[in-house]
Amino acid sequence: MKLASLKKARDGQLVVVDNALEHYVPVTVVDTMQQALENWEKVAPELQKISDLLNDGNMSDAQPFNAQNCASPLPRAYQILDGSAYLNHVELVRKARGAEMPPEFLHDPLMYQAVSDTILSPTEDIPVPSEAFGIDYEAEVAVIVDDVPMGVTAEEAGQHIKLVMLMNDVSLRNLIPAELGKGFGFVQSKPPSAFSPVAVTPDTLGTHWKNGKLHLPLLSLYNGKELGHPDAGADMQFDFTQLIAHAAKTRPLSAGTIIGSGTISNYDRSAGVSCFAEIRMIEKIEQGDFKTPFMKYGDTIRIEMNNPSGQSVFGVIEQKIVPYSGSVGQDREKDQSRAIG
Repeated sequence: MKLASLKKARDGQLVVVDNALEHYVPVTVVDTMQQALENWEKVAPELQKISDLLNDGNMSDAQPFNAQNCASPLPRAYQILDGSAYLNHVELVRKARGAEMPPEFLHDPLMYQAVSDTILSPTEDIPVPSEAFGIDYEAEVAVIVDDVPMGVTAEEAGQHIKLVMLMNDVSLRNLIPAELGKGFGFVQSKPPSAFSPVAVTPDTLGTHWKNGKLHLPLLSLYNGKELGHPDAGADMQFDFTQLIAHAAKTRPLSAGTIIGSGTISNYDRSAGVSCFAEIRMIEKIEQGDFKTPFMKYGDTIRIEMNNPSGQSVFGVIEQKIVPYSGSVGQDREKDQSRAIG
């Protein structure tokens, strides 16, 4: 089953999308994705019936699907917790600055709390006040959970994963060192992120979803040129069940909480990268200095995951870096009202 949120007010309008991402139908059982997640046991079977009819071509009210009309599946969320599950990424960053990998990183995942009250749509421009901030993207996989009790084990956590999607975790690299130097985590260096137009139930992913990991390559295109296609299942030190258990060790997680994987990164460098930071770290390690600049105004990033048949699984995140004008919020409200009205 594939679900999306059309732009409408702040929380969107929930729709069911067919597997080919060609048609959708609105639903009446609930209005929003958040409502569906809060009532998943009751609502999911109804949504699945609609999905089955839609994929069989038996929905007379089906309409053409256009990702331009989509907000992220959750236009705002109660919580986003983003991990760093790919140790190759962590090792490169630390090696470039001459730091050893602490042994505890092998069994204790890194995680931070990201912006959740403002989430960009999958085709929305990324507004940044200054290019000097070191603008970067991070291509990731993310899951959405229902209510997770405090102290849940990794063995129990899998049953709470309801949806899977892609994420562009926007990072401002030149602001990160000063913030981390304070010893209190990210704030200014992590602006709003975006997610894929469509979120997918794990069963729909078939054999590609196994042991809490998504085993498909994640493609990044920068200004139309491929930067990488690392496999999201390979070299993932902590699967999503472990990340959920880590997040819920001392707190419950509310339905609609998003858990991110961190930058997809493979030890096999022929697979390319999922962020500019890795390119720069490899340059630093191998050549002694950074060569590749961070993103500039007008640059575009496209993030997509295709199945072995070449069909897009989640739809495309495609965004452009733009100067912050001070009126982005007002523009979003107008855009949301036009999308449905």
